[in-house]
Amino acid sequence: MSIFAAAVARSKSGWTASELDLSGLADIDEVVDALRDTEPDADLAVLFVESDDEYLAILRLDEGEDLRVFGSDSAFAEESRIGSVLLGEVETPALGLDDLGSGDEDDKPAEPDADPVGDAELLGDLGVNAQRLLALCGMEGMLPSDVTAEICQRIGCGDEMEELREA
Repeated sequence: MSIFAAAVARSKSGWTASELDLSGLADIDEVVDALRDTEPDADLAVLFVESDDEYLAILRLDEGEDLRVFGSDSAFAEESRIGSVLLGEVETPALGLDDLGSGDEDDKPAEPDADPVGDAELLGDLGVNAQRLLALCGMEGMLPSDVTAEICQRIGCGDEMEELREA
């Protein structure tokens, strides 16, 4: 399984982006430690984990302590060791699309065949509400890398993520 993991961290000096190697990490605590170590002074760190152009996991760490997790599909935890590490302890389904109410037509997925899990509102205060996140993940033709790029543009670290991918 092909995995790309990138952390973006926001500190007083702005956003930084760095790639993380998750292959040797045994549990979620080790992943959190690795995320925390990318920018120890960050008030916010977000980890995007893309797998095989199919799955996306997002982990958010506030002040180095408060962890929130979202996965685009619960199947990631069943099909991958890394997915199991990231999403294995997430038991709550993300808000269902029916629970989100009405919104922009752009925020409607084509045919949601995935089973998103975790905290879909984890980026709400950064401009990507649960409805938009679920819509991006369910949009036909959108790869996890496309979703990551869209989110990073909206939260203000798009250039940093693009530079990381091109490096």
